[in-house]
Amino acid sequence: MWLRRALLALAAVFAIGFGPAVQAAHWPLPHSLCHAVSVMAQSPRAAPRSSYSCNGKPTGYQRGTLWLRVDLDTIPIPRNDLVLSIHNTRFDALSVGFVYADGVTAWQGVRGGDFGTHWRPGAQIAFAAPAREAPLRTIVLQFDRLTSYDLLRMRLATQGDGALEVVALAACVGAALMLLFIAALYNISLSFAVRRQFPAWQAAWAGCMVIWGAVWSQLNLFVLPGMAGSFSAQLCTGLSCLAVMLATFGAITALDRREIPVALRIATLALGIGIGALGVPLSFIRTGPLEFWASVLGMLVLADLTAITVSLTIAWRRGNALARDFAAAWAVPMITLGVTQFLPTDRLFWGGGSQMLVLLAATWQTIWVSVSATRRLGRLRVERDHALRAEAIAHDLARRDPLTGLRNRRGFTEAVEPMVARAIAGESPFALLLIDVDRFKAVNDTHGHDAGDQVLCIIAQQLERWEGALCLPARFGGEEFAMALSGLHTFAATQFAERLREDIAAADYDAVIGGGDITVSIGIASATEDADFQSLYRQADRSLYEAKRRGRDCVVASGPRPDDDLAVDMVA
Repeated sequence: MWLRRALLALAAVFAIGFGPAVQAAHWPLPHSLCHAVSVMAQSPRAAPRSSYSCNGKPTGYQRGTLWLRVDLDTIPIPRNDLVLSIHNTRFDALSVGFVYADGVTAWQGVRGGDFGTHWRPGAQIAFAAPAREAPLRTIVLQFDRLTSYDLLRMRLATQGDGALEVVALAACVGAALMLLFIAALYNISLSFAVRRQFPAWQAAWAGCMVIWGAVWSQLNLFVLPGMAGSFSAQLCTGLSCLAVMLATFGAITALDRREIPVALRIATLALGIGIGALGVPLSFIRTGPLEFWASVLGMLVLADLTAITVSLTIAWRRGNALARDFAAAWAVPMITLGVTQFLPTDRLFWGGGSQMLVLLAATWQTIWVSVSATRRLGRLRVERDHALRAEAIAHDLARRDPLTGLRNRRGFTEAVEPMVARAIAGESPFALLLIDVDRFKAVNDTHGHDAGDQVLCIIAQQLERWEGALCLPARFGGEEFAMALSGLHTFAATQFAERLREDIAAADYDAVIGGGDITVSIGIASATEDADFQSLYRQADRSLYEAKRRGRDCVVASGPRPDDDLAVDMVA
């Protein structure tokens, strides 16, 4: 909950705090500037032959040269220390002339593939007016093969404010790209961990947005300066369409097929694929009605987001908790795209405008989905761990004696098999002890079955003290116990059994039976090369029977000695 509140607060700061707070520092130029159109200029920065028109919009400029004139006398702006920022890079070449009152014109220029030091974050190009004593009167711009005049945005600012805006916008873009990059890595690792499709699609969407953001913001020009200009702008168009398609697949694949209508699912995926496919031809458009196709693309994107919202709503109402988190994540991109379609956003975020809003919305969406999916999958992991733990406990209980807590016959047999296998292979000697309480029926008859159970528990405690990797005690049922010893030959096993017999006899039973004696008889069998557990059990049982025959409260062992293979009987 605290993370959601923090993200909401961050979004509010970005959307409200930074936007209007910096607008007083610059002056957007009027969109209806004085303009002239000429054939492609043979010599750069040559004045147009036709006169400027200050009414209407220019036409026929996409295959020629567009001239724009900004008369600063009509703009309330200080004349010294100015910087002109241009927010459109789809052109072949651009020259900017600063015309001073003494007739001097200072020209600066860029061309496709070479912006030099004029590029700025947020798809901007900046031209600083040289400082001169004569006042600046006019700015002249010469565009060669500009793609769209309607998409052209320009503004003036003081050089100090412009530098601060560049730093702020670069920091904002860098932070968003870093968060997207981390989210992409996290989601791809999450997809492998949980073997689900939607984290992989989410990772692809975040990765695509990282590339788009780097190209749009022109940060890629640090390492690839030759991408400056139309190539980067056209690449951004294709990447943005691809990102919408990937986001669509990410949202839809997170929902179960049974939770949304088949027709709605197909229609939503078809919209996503259509947008991705439309991005290919739009990436190559240099002339023609680019604004029309941009509007068509915008409507398709809104339709796609609406279809996703309907799908998430239906899945949510049908009990999919993950759909609720996705709906919350998609709310921000939906609102953002709606705002950029119907409200002017060019002046927000220091000239980053709608693209910066989209980048922040993508960051929000990716982080929200990542956190929500992690929390949801974490709960499933906890539930699975609890189920596995309960299963392990049930498995262990099925192999434990409920009265004494020692292994029962089944659990003992399973645990002893590896020991017997090592003994047969000659890796380690093995001995099986069968322990039977002497005259236990008399204890039950005299003191009651409750007292008999307590006696069995006291004996179990004496056996449990030795439990470890090389010693496994168990209760076979009734008054019969067993113990497996690994690493001891017959003689050593007999000495151990004798110590065990004495400890059981010396235990305190006064509180249970009032001072009576409790003794046990023990039979021992040692493993041979052709032995198995059943044969060892029968052999130990015969030894136990012999101990009973000899008067009880004794140990009888049968098996090979360390120095020979002869079967012997040892009576303690």
